[in-house]
Amino acid sequence: MTGALFVALALTIVFLGAPPADAALRTALLTFASPPLISVLRVINRAGDWRVLAPATLLLVLAFARTRRQWWLWCGLMATAPLTEGLLKVIIRRPRPESAAFAFPSGHATAAAAFFGAVIYLAGTLPARARGAVRIVAVLGIVLVGLARVMLRAHWPSDVLAGIALGLALASLAAIISARRESTAESSSS
Repeated sequence: MTGALFVALALTIVFLGAPPADAALRTALLTFASPPLISVLRVINRAGDWRVLAPATLLLVLAFARTRRQWWLWCGLMATAPLTEGLLKVIIRRPRPESAAFAFPSGHATAAAAFFGAVIYLAGTLPARARGAVRIVAVLGIVLVGLARVMLRAHWPSDVLAGIALGLALASLAAIISARRESTAESSSS
């Protein structure tokens, strides 16, 4: 589903240009951009930066037993997300709202969605109450990083939505691979 959303957004940008609501939504969000809020968003923005996500991924590997068994998969996810996003930026070549650098899809949004998407999946082994809390925090992380990218004037809303869709699609793929490998391991041990 998220992969299809990404493809639809990418095709729209390539063949039709910016979605009509992009500029209006960006302008509406920027009306809330007070100096204190921008300061907070600069901190939140770091949750999509590799310098935070690399050590966070190592913590994820340590925190969940199923992650330790397949550490290569989750580390691979966090390496694949920026590589995929970077390649797509060069192919699509959409400029940022306030610079000529490539924007589509947002790298911070892609990385945050990949990481927090993995957290959402891996939290499935937690007790119900903790699982719900962790998943809520993960969804908030994705949404807040996305908002930060627009309000810090780095991206169009469609860049962010595409990044989130791409990151979640990659996390979903990793989760499918993980579940299949766990199922195969359980079958062979029975």
